[in-house]
Amino acid sequence: MTEKIISEYIIEHRKALDNFEKNSSDSLNRAAETVANAIKKGGRIYLCGNGGSAADCSHIASELVGRFKKERKAMPAMTFTADPAVFTSLGNDFNYSSIFLRQVEAYVRKGDVLWAISTSGSSENVLKAILKAKQIGAEIISLTGKPNSIIESHSSCCICANTEITSTAQEIHVLAYHIICGIIEELI
Repeated sequence: MTEKIISEYIIEHRKALDNFEKNSSDSLNRAAETVANAIKKGGRIYLCGNGGSAADCSHIASELVGRFKKERKAMPAMTFTADPAVFTSLGNDFNYSSIFLRQVEAYVRKGDVLWAISTSGSSENVLKAILKAKQIGAEIISLTGKPNSIIESHSSCCICANTEITSTAQEIHVLAYHIICGIIEELI
């Protein structure tokens, strides 16, 4: 029984990984160039996502602010889930669908990048943040799980894991953002 479960996970991961390898090179380069260009021009990177994607946002911010592989100057990156007092007060005083929107209003400026993660590609609070950031003039990078999502349609650049399985999408997202961080370090 457990061998079957293990095998199914590995087969799905391989399928998603093969698809990612065949179809993501342009999007990965475009995402890295978007971030690098924004930073070179004084822009900042803001990240948002829910659940495991929120943890990924923190991971990405730590790679940019700290370092990924190279010793270099810190890059300005911040996740909108880092301050629990802020996002819980926004959820309480407004509603959960506005927790990222309000922070976009507070921080994001033209020339910045909003890096959004939604494995469903349709998280309401992430979509609201994207729409506001676009209105401000920020570039939008997204990581999604399902192709042709509403979030993908509003993104400057989207890397889609192209899987129905959330955990597999998250695994592909980790690989994607590590590749992007590596390219950014080369570009900067």
